Amino acid sequence: MSPTRVGVIGAGVSGPVMAMFLKQKGYDPILYERLDAPSDAGLGLGIQQNGQAVLVRIPGLLEHIDGHRADEFHFYSVLPEDPGLLGISEHPRQLRETQGLGTITMQRPILHKRLAEFAQKLGIPIKYGHKLEKLEQTEDSVTVTFANGVQETFSFVIGCDGLHSKTRSCLFGESPADYTGLASWGGLSPIPEFWKGKHALADLYDNGAHMIVVPMSDSLMIWAASVREPEAKEEWRSIDPAVAEDFKKNSPFSEWPFGAGEAIQNSLKIVRYGIYDRPELKTWFQGRVVLVGDAAHPTSPHLGQGANQSYEDVGLLIDLLEQHNPSAESPSTETLKTVFAELERVRLPRTADLVKKARAQGDARVVTGVEECIKRNNFYRDMCKDPAKIRARFGLA
Repeated sequence: MSPTRVGVIGAGVSGPVMAMFLKQKGYDPILYERLDAPSDAGLGLGIQQNGQAVLVRIPGLLEHIDGHRADEFHFYSVLPEDPGLLGISEHPRQLRETQGLGTITMQRPILHKRLAEFAQKLGIPIKYGHKLEKLEQTEDSVTVTFANGVQETFSFVIGCDGLHSKTRSCLFGESPADYTGLASWGGLSPIPEFWKGKHALADLYDNGAHMIVVPMSDSLMIWAASVREPEAKEEWRSIDPAVAEDFKKNSPFSEWPFGAGEAIQNSLKIVRYGIYDRPELKTWFQGRVVLVGDAAHPTSPHLGQGANQSYEDVGLLIDLLEQHNPSAESPSTETLKTVFAELERVRLPRTADLVKKARAQGDARVVTGVEECIKRNNFYRDMCKDPAKIRARFGLA
């Protein structure tokens, strides 16, 4: 009997990993990606302990990803009335030393490419240039129609197609994005002298502004500077070169200390984007189709948990499939309902809570008025002394 065909929609951060686990368990996954090649959009991300705990279950994957080690998180104030170092957390290093997994960072486009490479190495086909158009379900199959006219039939389908998920809209209709009130400039830069050799991420705070800097390698870092502004488009692509040059030279952020201004002035790439999340879905599946990751629970980036929560979804889903369908034969719709409902029962409350906490984290970072800013600074001073507060800051509590 031929292996059970499973359609995985989206070959970004979570789709290839979902397909790898399916292949590992005896299914025949096929990845479909609307773009013609791995996406080059976005800047970077961090894979924390909870995300790595899933990835390490696929032999050789973490080694192939080869992320940059992060050992510390630094917190600085550039507020003139209360400047300086607020505190340092060694939480990532402590996790690595005690549990073997800490935090790694990498450029998002490079992660897309390395995940695709590893999936193909395992014999998983990736069909680029296939934009999902329609899903049609029967009692024992799902037929997928793509915009290029191709039709494919699968036992079941997993939507891993991210923030702008077409799988989600096919199942539940369009859901408008909710602007969080924050807009960001972001960029890729050579590592400033201040940060060389430190393996440290950092938050920097001012009156009505926040900036994060994250090393991606020994030579490159990304940064994101956030302020409250009228609604900006939800795009992560490079902006007009003249606008970028003006920001590098004239933005107040370009004068910030602690290497932040140097990073902006020397940026190799600058993007501009509004920060959005989506209304909470009440269910993640319909019949033989299920959503995971940002397709199910898109979030703002302030906790750094987006990719990690996707991997938690994937890890639980594959465990439930193995528990309820150990033969990896084509499962009944009733079996899939049991699997998907349990995934939803466990994961929906956790991810919904983190979406709310991520938005609250963004609001807490960008406060206005000297008194409120000093309160914020004191919170981070205290947080660096309390491991439980540090874990909550990164969505690990």
